[in-house]
Amino acid sequence: MKPIKVSLMSGSPKPLSSASGALLDSLKPRLSDHFHVSFHNLNNTSVPEESMESFINSDILVLSFPLYVDGIPSHLLNCLYEMEINLKRHPRPDMTIYAIVNCGFFEGHQALPAIEMVKNWCHKADVTWGQGLGVGGGGMIQSLSGVPDGQGPKKNFSHALDALAFHINTGSEGEDIYISPNFPRIGYKIGAEMGWRHQSKMNGLNKKDLDRRLV
Repeated sequence: MKPIKVSLMSGSPKPLSSASGALLDSLKPRLSDHFHVSFHNLNNTSVPEESMESFINSDILVLSFPLYVDGIPSHLLNCLYEMEINLKRHPRPDMTIYAIVNCGFFEGHQALPAIEMVKNWCHKADVTWGQGLGVGGGGMIQSLSGVPDGQGPKKNFSHALDALAFHINTGSEGEDIYISPNFPRIGYKIGAEMGWRHQSKMNGLNKKDLDRRLV
């Protein structure tokens, strides 16, 4: 029996230590042992040759990326355009696409416009849409690596990944899911503001610089 090929592609501009990659790392153990799974970084404006070959030969693509200005990061848009051109040459209407969009907002539904964009791309590229997952609280995903699955602030993350993995494993379509972390919204806001102040200090700026308006 021919193995089912799954490409996990991180569309974060960060080559390492990205929330998009961390979500794929958490998804991978949930996928069927019968799948042939490969991981790829799309962190530039063009798809690497090896990644393109893997993509065009895949039965399933799981695309994970951060929300940028309510949409898809510009470098990833160019990659999707290249992938669409290849699909015109090598049609794959049987390929199923799943998308995970993480955002800095607390509310996962903020990712809805970006997920709709991926759906539109699927229609234009003539591939099958599977399911989308909008993940809020993206700024804290990396810091939760030591938290057990399904516990504390990872409860919603874990359940959503379980649901997504079920549809991937069964090759089925599901309703889009939008989640927020199991963590007080005010606590997330305070933590994010502390992070911004720390980064500004590391770059020689102060709090007043953060409040300054650019004309």
